[in-house]
Amino acid sequence: MADLVRKAFLLKLKPNALEQYIHWHDNIWPGLQEEIARQGIAEITLFNLDDMIVLVSRVEDPDAWERLWSSDIHKRWGELMDPLMHYRDDGVIESRELREIWHFEPGRGA
Repeated sequence: MADLVRKAFLLKLKPNALEQYIHWHDNIWPGLQEEIARQGIAEITLFNLDDMIVLVSRVEDPDAWERLWSSDIHKRWGELMDPLMHYRDDGVIESRELREIWHFEPGRGA
């Protein structure tokens, strides 16, 4: 398998939404887990600062997230997340992609 691509996004929560956001991610639907894997997303980590979520992932290709966000099951998940997060008019999570500027793995170099 080729090296995975790292992708990161900044997402914004609505006021007082963090606890519910964590709850739903702790109880993520099995079908959504399967769709995440099917779209080529190998790993997701979420970090929080105030009303922001930093999503860090490793994906098989740069289009994996767009495919996931366009899937039927993620659209249903979006309905659940709508009171908690900001969404664009087309129903996709309002996010900003973060540009990777440096990465280091011991033994592999920069």
